[in-house]
Amino acid sequence: MTEFSCCKLEIFLPETHLPALQQALQAVDAGHIGGYDSCLSYSPVTSCWRPLEGSQPYLGEAGVLCTQSELKVEVTCRRERLAQTLEAVKAVHPYEEPVINVIPLYQVGL
Repeated sequence: MTEFSCCKLEIFLPETHLPALQQALQAVDAGHIGGYDSCLSYSPVTSCWRPLEGSQPYLGEAGVLCTQSELKVEVTCRRERLAQTLEAVKAVHPYEEPVINVIPLYQVGL
């Protein structure tokens, strides 16, 4: 199987936290593509979840389905910096259980 040198992160978070996330990603050089850095995209999404008993939700209450507007942020990072990047994201993310999808990329910036 081919080794992947890069991956894409999909990060879901409240719009209010986008500036902090951008700074955190820039600090670990996520979104560096060729002669550019700080490259990411984001789009509005509607997310839903139900906090379970014992959870400490940032939004919503235990046992009640919650539906909110959020941003889906997409950014690339080097595989060898993945752990550091995930730490940086979690440090600024307000959710108890942040949704961060990591997707291996075959090639970047074609």
